[in-house]
This record gives sequence, C-alpha cells and structure tokens, in this order.
Amino acid sequence: MTIDEPPLPEPAALRLRRVPPVLRARDFHLYTQGGRRLVDLWQYGGAAVLGHTPRSVLRELKNSAERGLYAPVPHPLENRLTKALSRLFPGASCRVYGDEASLRRALARAGFASAAAAPFPDPAAGSGLSEVLSLWRPFLKIEKKAPSLFLVPVLPWVLAPRVVVFEQTAQAPGFPPSDLISPVLLAGTCRAIQDLFLWPERGQGNFPQIRRAPGIWHQQGIYLHHGKALDEGVYTELFLRFLAGGFLLPPEQKEPLILPGYMSKGEEAKLAALLQAPLG
Repeated sequence: MTIDEPPLPEPAALRLRRVPPVLRARDFHLYTQGGRRLVDLWQYGGAAVLGHTPRSVLRELKNSAERGLYAPVPHPLENRLTKALSRLFPGASCRVYGDEASLRRALARAGFASAAAAPFPDPAAGSGLSEVLSLWRPFLKIEKKAPSLFLVPVLPWVLAPRVVVFEQTAQAPGFPPSDLISPVLLAGTCRAIQDLFLWPERGQGNFPQIRRAPGIWHQQGIYLHHGKALDEGVYTELFLRFLAGGFLLPPEQKEPLILPGYMSKGEEAKLAALLQAPLG
C-alpha cells in the first residue's frame, strides 16, 4: 500500500456494511429500508442497553435543545452528572471527556500509556479484569469485586461522553480536568443514568430458552460471549448467519452479545436455535 492509498476497512466496518440501510431504530429493534425488522444484539456496544428511544432521555434532550444549550459551556448540569455518577459509584471521583480520543489522551497523560493504547479489558466479553483499568457495564454482576483502580463505564446512551471513575483515595497524578460538554448531552446522560435505577428488571435477562441453549456462548446475565477468539472469516460467517435470521450481532467479535429488554417467544426461539448451531 502506498502512502496515497486509504487504509483498508477493518473487518467490523465491512460487516456493518452488509447490514441493509437502517431507516429507524426503536427500543431494541432496527427497521431497514427493505422492510426487515432486526433484533439488535449489539446495542451500539452497550450504549443502547436501555433501548434506542428512551422516552425520558429524549424529553430531556428536547428541553435542553429548546433552550439552545448546544455549545460546550459551563453549566450546573456538570454537577448533576457528577452526582448521578456518584450513585453508580459511591465514594468515587470521576473525570468526564468529550469522546474516546480525549479519554485516551487523558489516560496517557496520567501515566497509563499502555492502557490508553489497548482495548479496555471487558469482563462481559470474557477478557477478565485488569488490576489497573477495566470497562464497567450496567447490570453485569461480578462475584469478586473488581480490583481495577480505574473503571471506564459504558454509559447507557449513545451520545454520552466518556468517563473514567476512580476511588477518591487512588493516586491519579496528571489527570487533566474534565472537558466542557454540551449541556444538551449532559442532560441526556444524567437522565439515562437515572433510568438505570428505574428499570432494574432490565438486567435479569429472563429468557429461559436462551439459558437452555448456550452452544459456544457463555452467559452472564444479559451478556453473552463466545469464549475465545475466532478467525475473522468464521466470525463474519456467524455475523451473516444471525443477520439472515433477523438479529444484529456486534460487528466487532470482542464485544459481547447483549440480550434485548424484551423479545417475542418466536424471536427467543429463533435466537436460541442460532446460538445452538455449530460453527462452520
């Protein structure tokens, strides 16, 4: 490849290009241009774990947008977000950054260059917990308390900023201050975090047919992972098989499959059959 040639697309991007154009996303379903309805098992990496159209979040977004609060300026919602995060992580401190790149730059400046350059360990995807930094996911129950000094929460809204959380007693030299975030985005994020406490049954994953049909999959509540790295070509075949059956898998195989908040009995039976099917 010469310097003028664009980089080749990653396998995950190529897989997503195999999905028909999506015209609408509602709750845990995607509706495509060809009239198909897909059950979303990706949920944008977990950012849509409460669904794509959480009504209370949309209401907060609309109210803030009507006040014209788009620009990233200081606003009382910064303190409201800190309080919301303290409900999730009592006794912890946090930094809030505008996007993934800003978060990783902050980690590097704080002395965690190796953690900033690598995928964050994801206990929902079978990668175990890091002693330094790990992802945190809503509704994921871990028997042993996470030993990580720093957690990066997957917040339940697709427009949420990126956050790093750490114990107040932890030493975090060099961490830059939080970014200024648009109050429109802060309002939606605060509401989404509050909604986690209003929908505790979301984390139960009460699908008996799925529990009886693990196949290669390992289940932790609403999260499933296939336990080992697959050849990219094999995972592409798996992705297309689920897509043909009406289900969207995570395009990146390192991400966990996330069960939706609800499924019809027919969808549950079809998903159970797909989970049981052997590879190849």
